[in-house]
Amino acid sequence: MVRKQSPTVCRVVARRASIRQVATAAGVSMSTVSNVLNKPAVVTLDTRRRVEAAMATIGYVRNGAARQLRGAPAITVGCVVLDSANPFFAEIGRGMQDRLTEAGCMLVVCSTDVQSERETGYLDMLEELGVRGILLSPESARLDAAAAVSRRGTPVVLVDHTGPGTVLCAVTVDDVRGGELAVEHLLELGHRRIALLEPEADVPSVLRRVSGVCRAVTSAGLSLSAALMRVPLAPPASVNDAQAAMTDVLAARPRPTAVVCFNDMAAIGVMRGLRLAGVTVPGQMSVVGYDDVVFASELSPPLTTIRQPTYRVGWAAAELLLTEGLAGHRHREVRFIPDLVVRGSTAPAYR
Repeated sequence: MVRKQSPTVCRVVARRASIRQVATAAGVSMSTVSNVLNKPAVVTLDTRRRVEAAMATIGYVRNGAARQLRGAPAITVGCVVLDSANPFFAEIGRGMQDRLTEAGCMLVVCSTDVQSERETGYLDMLEELGVRGILLSPESARLDAAAAVSRRGTPVVLVDHTGPGTVLCAVTVDDVRGGELAVEHLLELGHRRIALLEPEADVPSVLRRVSGVCRAVTSAGLSLSAALMRVPLAPPASVNDAQAAMTDVLAARPRPTAVVCFNDMAAIGVMRGLRLAGVTVPGQMSVVGYDDVVFASELSPPLTTIRQPTYRVGWAAAELLLTEGLAGHRHREVRFIPDLVVRGSTAPAYR
């Protein structure tokens, strides 16, 4: 019996077009092609157009890794945030992206979900990829890993976090003042028992807000234990977690007449939980959020919140990163001031 031979399968591996091929197709030298790629101003317009047409015809794609080996800066920037699904970080990311796009860079976003292991892993991976720099919203005040990455030559800029002296650049918002504004508003409305929703995590920005809340209470001559009901939520503290927390708030005696949330997403959960329990907002319970995300004014009722200039924070962080490595660069901190935005979710205390 004659056994049939299986047909041989030939696989053609596509190869990237080279500068040499571009030069041949355009009828110029390889150095001219290199100038078109890296110093276009020194090449005449006609020659540049001829080279660009040759690149398009043969499908030439610039090799970023090779450029970096020759000392050119990377075009990729890493961004590590606590929760990329949160509209607050989405708006910060938009500010970063718009500034980086102007500089010819691309943004890669990673989400830690407030987990230190993830943060460390992303820092390691981005450093190995040779990114131009990393924009980091840290999950805690422990910055040893970030500082080490910076010392090894990959710039790190902190976002929504204060800078540790002259070690790293940082962009932050005065969260202590933000916490004060939220509670001062409620105290002016006559609220004397306030629930404070806070995640069980050492997120620096949230800790600063809590500090501001406490400062406003004590400045008003009130006892922290009497005026505040602190409600911890397990990280990453979802909308559903905030909703569920309302069961304990409503069962407390004396029952709070207002709730301050660590962000607007938590405020959504709070308002849903109150609605399902038949508690009116703001008639029977006032609610204050934090961030002023894009849809905060469209909730029912519209949400009173602390506005952060999120887009400007992202833009400023990217701007600081792009200055790393330039002559005369010194690490510095850019700080923004939040604002209280009063809407329909707060009213005088329910009696």
